[in-house]
Amino acid sequence: MNYVQIGGDVINTIITSREEILKTSRELIRQQGWSAVNIRSVAAACGVSVGSIYNYFDSKAALVSDTVESVWCEIFHPPEDPSVFQDIQACMIWIYHRMECGCQRYPGFFTLHSLAFMREDRANGKQRMQQTWQHMLDGLCTVLKRDPNLRPDAFTEQFTPEQFADVLFSLLLSALLRQDYDPTAVLEIIRRTLYETR
Repeated sequence: MNYVQIGGDVINTIITSREEILKTSRELIRQQGWSAVNIRSVAAACGVSVGSIYNYFDSKAALVSDTVESVWCEIFHPPEDPSVFQDIQACMIWIYHRMECGCQRYPGFFTLHSLAFMREDRANGKQRMQQTWQHMLDGLCTVLKRDPNLRPDAFTEQFTPEQFADVLFSLLLSALLRQDYDPTAVLEIIRRTLYETR
């Protein structure tokens, strides 16, 4: 077997799948930052030829875009405990916790990854980011609509779950940029806006 050392970690470099290339790319980002991710550096870290990487990714932009998407998927992978999505407060606590874990694992990712996206391939990067964010928004909407703790009159035609999901998502993005992973204020907004207050 072939092994390559990245930072302090030794990784297996036999490439058998696209996912293994993305795993190596994520590790390069974690250890060395965005500038480390290109076709040649990933090929070297994997112990394969540049052509082997091109079998899976036709450009650096495609590699970077797919790596960004895979980082988001790793950070926000579905939890083992499905009760996380039973109500919006539990969901937001989980999301804020995952953001904090993501920031620790990939320092600078949330503040720098969109810039890397746009620099490499503006149209593709923007489209991929919109797809990722739309998936998160749809998830928030689903949780909101199923939340058993909602007041019966919590939503109206003028104030929909979709609109409130947009508000929550904007607060998430703001927290990411500020690197503030305390959901206390957001939970209080949810409680006062959607739940029966005593």
